[in-house]
Amino acid sequence: MLEYVVLSIFILFNLFYFIARLKNDFSIIDTAWSLSFLLIYLVTFCSAPIAPNLRVQIIGALVAIWALRLSGYIFLRSMKLGKEDYRYTEMRKGWGDKANISAYFKVFMLQATLSLIIASPLYFIHQFPSAKPFGTAFDYLGVAMWGIGFFFEAVGDHQKSAFKKNPENNNKVLTSGLWRYTRHPNYFGEALLWWGLGFVALSQIPFYYAFVGPFLLHLLLLKVSGVALLEQKYNGNTDYDEYKRKTNAFIPWFPRNN
Repeated sequence: MLEYVVLSIFILFNLFYFIARLKNDFSIIDTAWSLSFLLIYLVTFCSAPIAPNLRVQIIGALVAIWALRLSGYIFLRSMKLGKEDYRYTEMRKGWGDKANISAYFKVFMLQATLSLIIASPLYFIHQFPSAKPFGTAFDYLGVAMWGIGFFFEAVGDHQKSAFKKNPENNNKVLTSGLWRYTRHPNYFGEALLWWGLGFVALSQIPFYYAFVGPFLLHLLLLKVSGVALLEQKYNGNTDYDEYKRKTNAFIPWFPRNN
């Protein structure tokens, strides 16, 4: 079964690489990212050695809601932007004549590998028969965490999109709504909802299978591709420096007054 999962992800990311080359836009991979998790779940679901129980089905529904919402949002944002995201443009400049081959291995194949690791709970949940029916404390805690995380991610994205639509906000910093309590509500939400999925899976699989994916995603969002990368964009911005002084980077909390 694992070989089918790996093959499907390899095909998906190569397909998006082909499209990226045609469009001359590497940022199309952002649309593929969340879809890869749904694909992993579906391939595993269809080839699982045991019948999926209610817990497995609920996890699948939560993953589908998250993946379709996020991929749709990123796709529409990309269509409105009409050009490659600045992060990938900067990478392209740095790679020079080797941009295409570098992007294939350092972006597309790297993300394919990361998605396989992060989605490990979606794979292993199909490998272990359930000793406990859905309804444990971990199940309810996980679903609640997923719901709060999804709220922060979806609402945060909507607020940021609405803010950018207003031309009067050009070069301004969004400090209202959820962004008043955390500088990255969407990244916090994504990390939290994946920890929630891990807790739901914990009632059926060992903790090291349930949490290796959420832990890696949390680390990437906080230290590599999410918070850390975007914070660099605002280096030297006095408004953002003031925002940083008052507002937590990740975990939501009330703004500091001094």
